[in-house]
Amino acid sequence: MKEHKQAMLLYLVTDRAWLGEQALSQQVEQAIQGGVTCVQLREKNMADADFLNLAKEIKLITDRYKIPFIINDNVDVAIAVNADGVHVGQSDMRASNVRARIGDKIVGVSAQTVEQAVYAEQCGASYIGVGAVFSTTTKLDANTLSLETLSHICKAVSIPVVAIGGINAQNIAQLKGSGIDGVAVVSAILAQKDILEATKGMRILAEGVIA
Repeated sequence: MKEHKQAMLLYLVTDRAWLGEQALSQQVEQAIQGGVTCVQLREKNMADADFLNLAKEIKLITDRYKIPFIINDNVDVAIAVNADGVHVGQSDMRASNVRARIGDKIVGVSAQTVEQAVYAEQCGASYIGVGAVFSTTTKLDANTLSLETLSHICKAVSIPVVAIGGINAQNIAQLKGSGIDGVAVVSAILAQKDILEATKGMRILAEGVIA
């Protein structure tokens, strides 16, 4: 549990919408060098074969730096590349079913309410992803939830809680005192001109919020 908690501090979620001139693997490596503690491969609009190849490529990098590699939604790909875990949403496979398939690996579950978070923990979740805490362009259908709800979720479960959704250098301080164990970011790192420096800055800010 403690190692999962430490791995959640600065959680990078991928999005090829921010590729620019670099390959995703280059972006991910720079982010890890800057202080990212976990990487989730989330690419919604890819053929399975392409997703599998990309997962293999990213896992080589996360293995090299010894940080957890999480696959979003796709349990088959996670098993095929021996990823460290899987993250599922409320409309995806149940946490208990994911747990049955991947054994003692990491299972993350998205939640927007205390009830969803508690149920996810009962079903074997390793951590909860809670959001969107701020409005986000990454998931246009994500409704924002109050910081009060975020705090209630943190108090209701004994597993780590990661805040996600629109978090950036300008608003991350608002999360201090909420009880979270980490922040998940996309554009706050991947959309920046200097990913390495942007990540270093977010790592310092995240440590200040979690402390």
